[in-house]
Amino acid sequence: MGEVVLAAKVCHVPSMYLSELPGKHHGCREAAIAGHKEIGRRARELGADTAVVFDVHWLVNSGYHINCGEHFKGTYTSNELPHFIKNMDFEYPGCPELGELIGLEANAAGVRTLAHNIPSLELEYGTLVPMRYMHMDVPQAQKLKVVSIAAWCAWHRLEDSFAFGAAVRRAIEKSDRKVLVLASGSLSHRFSDDREAEANIHNWTREFDKQMDLRVVELWKQGRFKEFCAMLPDYANHCYGEGGMHDTAMLLGLLGGADYNKPVEVLTEPFGSSGTGQINAVFPL
Repeated sequence: MGEVVLAAKVCHVPSMYLSELPGKHHGCREAAIAGHKEIGRRARELGADTAVVFDVHWLVNSGYHINCGEHFKGTYTSNELPHFIKNMDFEYPGCPELGELIGLEANAAGVRTLAHNIPSLELEYGTLVPMRYMHMDVPQAQKLKVVSIAAWCAWHRLEDSFAFGAAVRRAIEKSDRKVLVLASGSLSHRFSDDREAEANIHNWTREFDKQMDLRVVELWKQGRFKEFCAMLPDYANHCYGEGGMHDTAMLLGLLGGADYNKPVEVLTEPFGSSGTGQINAVFPL
C-alpha cells in the first residue's frame, strides 16, 4: 500500500538558479535552496521513491492534466525569464502508472482529468526548480520518479482542485509508491512593474500583499485551516494568486481540506522575490 510520506508548499523562484551563478546575485537564495535540500533529505529518509508536483507554471485552459511520462531529460531555458534560468540541465525518471491511477481516481470523483505519457510534453520550471535542489548531489540511480500536475488552472473552480487533491491522496494509497507531494507556487504573486523589477528582486510589490502573506503564514503555523480555506478564494483574487492558488487548494484537498488542523513547519521564512511572496513550509501528515 502506498502513502504520502511528506507534503510541502514550496517556492520555485527563478532567482534560485541565478543564486548559483557568479555575479551580484550570487548566494541570494541560499535560504530557499537550503529549504529545498532539507525537504529532499527528509523525503528520502522517509523512504520516498516518487515526487508528485502541483506546478502552477503549467497553464491549462480545460480539464485537469497530468504529465506522467516515462523519462524526462533535457536542457531548460525559461521563455518567461531567460535572463534568470538558461541552459539548466535535468534528468529524472517518470512514473506513468501512478499518473494514470491519479487520473482514474480524479475522474471517478467527477473531476475531468487526462493523464499524458507523451515524450514531447515537457516539464515546466515549477517542477524543475524544486527537483533540481531536492536532488542536488543525489546520484541518478537514486532520483525520485517525477509526476507533474498542471496547477495553473485558468478557468477552473477551487472546489474542483480540492476534490482533485483528495483523489491524488486516494490514488497514492492504492499504489505501491512512497510519495513526496509538493505544491509548487507562491503566496501573493503581484509581480513588480518592469521599471521597478530590478530594484524589487528581493521585495514584495505591495505592503498589502506582504501583510496578507504574513497573516496567512501565522494561520498556517496555528493550524487554522478552517479560516484559511474560507478566505482562500478572496486571498487568491486580491493578492494575485499564482495560477489562482490551485496548487494550494490541491495540497489542502490531499490533506483533508478545512478539517486539516496541524501546525505547519516553516523551513524558509516568507520572503519577497521580484514583488511576490514566497515560502518553503512542511505540512505535517
